Formats: sequence, C-alpha cells, structure tokens
Amino acid sequence: MKLWILRHGEAEPRANTDAERRLTAHGREQVLHSAAHLLGQPLQAIIASPYVRAQQTAALVHDTLGFAEPVRTVPWLTPESNVRQVIGEIERLALEHVLLVSHQPLVGALVGMLEHGHLQQPARMSTADLAELEGELSPFGVMTLLSPRFNP
Repeated sequence: MKLWILRHGEAEPRANTDAERRLTAHGREQVLHSAAHLLGQPLQAIIASPYVRAQQTAALVHDTLGFAEPVRTVPWLTPESNVRQVIGEIERLALEHVLLVSHQPLVGALVGMLEHGHLQQPARMSTADLAELEGELSPFGVMTLLSPRFNP
C-alpha cells in the first residue's frame, strides 16, 4: 500500500470553534505546493477530516489533481482521533493508494506509528507537510517513509 498523509495548510488563529478555522492565503499557497508533489500519483481516494481547514485543503488538492472521485469526509480524522482506530479504518477501505488530509497531533502520531510501531516518535509535521509511506499497515512499524515533503 502507498499512503500519503497531508497536514492541512496554515489556518486562521481564531474562529467560533476549532473545527471552523479556515485556511489563510498563505495556507492555500502551501497546499498548492504540496499538491504538486501528488501529480501523476495513482490515488484511489482523498479522505479528509470534517474540519473546515482540512476540507479546504482536500478540495484544493482535488482540484489541482483533477481528481475524478469526490473527497470522502470521515469523522475519524480529527486532531485527537485514536491512531489505532484510524489505521483500522484505513485497512477496512481495502485500497492501495490513499491520501489522508488531517491535523496535528494525529498526522504526526500516525506517521510515527506506521514507521516505528509506537507513539514515542511522532513525525514533526508543519502545516501542509506531506508524508509518503509504503508498505503494510500492520503489523505497526513496517511502513517505509519514502519522502517527507516539508513546506518552506
């Protein structure tokens, strides 16, 4: 399996709720930079958190790639979601090439669990950073981090 994990772009610092924070202009630019690294990849699904900034990020990637399928919105990709539950949900999809769009601390914990097999080494992922992993989802810790893409 190949899995890409994208943290949303920079978001405004305040909104009525955390879930309502929107991308800034800089955040949109960051996302477009990361989306360029996905051009030509054989994605089967773009799956995103329901939070506004993740939805905006996923929509920008979707449009940049000209992706045919709609973005899938799932409740299990929010910032505090359980890493093991997320991995189980990904396994149930039975897809080989998936992009997840979510938030810290989840994205860092997810990369750490898939690469190292534990939560003690979360990846440092800034806004719009993209991690590409390849391998089997389980047992935990056997995926290889192929190319972390960090935004300037």
